[in-house]
Amino acid sequence: MKRGLISAALFGGIVALSTAGASAAALMCTPGQKIAEERFVPIGGIDQWVVIRGADCANPVVVMVHGGPGNPSTPFAENLYGAWEKDFTLVQWDQRGSGKTVERNPSTVDRPLTMAQLAADGVDVTTYATGRLGKRRVILFGGSWGSALAVHMLKLKPEVFAAYQGSSQMVDYRGNETATYTRILELTRVARDTKAIEALETLGAPPWKNPRAFGMVRRITRRYEAKTIQAAPDTWWHFPPQYATDAYKAAYTVGEDYSYIQMVGMDGDGMMSTLDLPALGTTFQMPIFFIQGREDLITVPSVTKAYFDQISAPVKGYILLDKVGHDPNPLMIDAQYRVLKTQIAPLLEGD
Repeated sequence: MKRGLISAALFGGIVALSTAGASAAALMCTPGQKIAEERFVPIGGIDQWVVIRGADCANPVVVMVHGGPGNPSTPFAENLYGAWEKDFTLVQWDQRGSGKTVERNPSTVDRPLTMAQLAADGVDVTTYATGRLGKRRVILFGGSWGSALAVHMLKLKPEVFAAYQGSSQMVDYRGNETATYTRILELTRVARDTKAIEALETLGAPPWKNPRAFGMVRRITRRYEAKTIQAAPDTWWHFPPQYATDAYKAAYTVGEDYSYIQMVGMDGDGMMSTLDLPALGTTFQMPIFFIQGREDLITVPSVTKAYFDQISAPVKGYILLDKVGHDPNPLMIDAQYRVLKTQIAPLLEGD
């Protein structure tokens, strides 16, 4: 399923042409017409990398919000989601401070990153996509950190979103972090994992002021999730030729580091510290679907389900998956596609 998105030889020409034409009129979409565009688009005062791909531009549009923050899915999209392109037009972008967007705008790492700015960017990307594809509304798709950002986008401009599918749905800082710490401490004690227990007890329960705390806990949770989940193929995470350059890999790392610090803060005061989705309101105008891994130790199912139960929406669904943790694996990807195809897409007929 892996294939290059565009050849390195064509890359410079496509970018040069598309940046100038980023505000071009909507694509004249004829049913059956394939679309494969990759370009920098002026979003929020900077050029941001946007990729639109699909076998038929008349298909429902899915705007995909990547996680991390700072972990664009564009390099790996064909491996994970390429098969979806026959039924959906997929719109992805490298968020402010990450991937090709930070490679293009290196000075952004000298400025704070805020949820409000990211949400505004996401809405602008959506508006660009609806105009380009001649659509009124899109499906919004977000996972992990992207699920928190996606809900902010839903609240900012609900009229452009026909439905939302969240995976590994984040809810709020206190609930998510406390549940993670409590559960992983239980597991390490049962396993008599002395080294991990010592690290966790030394760290103490959240809230954390140590900027390394979340990363330390995440390494332990990944190790314990691996004991019970279906592993994702290593080939999923191979950079295709377009993204395999030293310059891009360096930019990807810079974006990861910058976005991580912006999330946790140097003194526990980053974007994560104020995350509280229920405070935004639990009434939604569009169908809401959550896909949750039973083995997820970051967005622990009990926290996600409690939030889901509070939600009022025209239609809603909660899908709990065995052998699935926080990160994507084949079982999660299959369930995401199945819900999009069989539960969400039929709700959009005539949209």
